[in-house]
Amino acid sequence: MRTFDLTPLYRTAIGIDRLASQLNAAEAPTYPPYNVELVAEDKYRIVMALAGFDRSELDINTERDSLVITGRKQKDAVERTFLHRGIAARDFEQRFQLADHVKVTGAAFDNGMLTIDLVREVPEAFRPRKIAIDGVTNEAASNVTALEQKRNAA
Repeated sequence: MRTFDLTPLYRTAIGIDRLASQLNAAEAPTYPPYNVELVAEDKYRIVMALAGFDRSELDINTERDSLVITGRKQKDAVERTFLHRGIAARDFEQRFQLADHVKVTGAAFDNGMLTIDLVREVPEAFRPRKIAIDGVTNEAASNVTALEQKRNAA
């Protein structure tokens, strides 16, 4: 029997798990390496390891429900001969699918680590709300009951 590891499908979804939309992006690139963190409820962080890149070689854009991070490495003026090359430092484009109402709040680049902070801000119209039954919410009904009990006890 064949087993399927679906974790690559969820690596680039931030804010929700959209299996159907991730099927098209099943071959997610692995360079550069990155982490996706849940910092707090509705707050996320992407951390990318970008050794050898300079701030001026990076570009971050949002397009509809996508976050696109692009790195274009400048060519060295000096020709080098490597005996071992472990730092890739090649051009890349990494895309992350953002959930509805997820916004980029900031980015920082320090010591070769790019950090991008995101937050999900659901508009009031889309938030869950209590519906009153016969014009009385459960909270209001429990307050009325508590007041009646207090009055009867007195």
